[in-house]
Amino acid sequence: MTDIVDAAWRKVLTTYGEASRPEESPLLEPFAKLVRAAHVEPLLRQLAPWTGMWELHFSRCTEMAYTWDIPYIGTLRDGRYYVEGPHRSSPRIGETGSARAAVAMVIDRLPPRCGPAFVGNAGELAAYEEARDGR
Repeated sequence: MTDIVDAAWRKVLTTYGEASRPEESPLLEPFAKLVRAAHVEPLLRQLAPWTGMWELHFSRCTEMAYTWDIPYIGTLRDGRYYVEGPHRSSPRIGETGSARAAVAMVIDRLPPRCGPAFVGNAGELAAYEEARDGR
C-alpha cells in the first residue's frame, strides 16, 4: 500500500469515520460505520477510497479520473446500505442493514488482479496494464 492510499484512507476516516455530528445528517452514523467496516478489510484498504453523495467508492488508481470497475456502497435514508456498480448505469446489486455485509458484496465482486492501487490516473493505469499484458 502506498503512502498516497494511506493518506486517502486517513482523510476519509477523519472526515467520516466518527459520527460526532449526528445533527448534520441522519446518514452520518451509518456512513461512519461503513467507512470503518471498509477500512478493516485488507483488500479494500489497498484501494484508493473516495466519497460523494453518501457513497463510498474504491479506485484501482490514486488520481482522478478514478477507475469505475469496482462496485460502490451508498447509504439509504433509513440507515441501510445499497451496493451498486461498478458503473452508475449498472443495476443495484443488493441492499442490507449491515455495513459489513455491504462490504462483503463489494469484495465478492472485485476484478481480478485488483490492487494495490496504481499511483496515477485511470488512463495511465490502462496504459500500464496494456504494456504489462503485451496487448
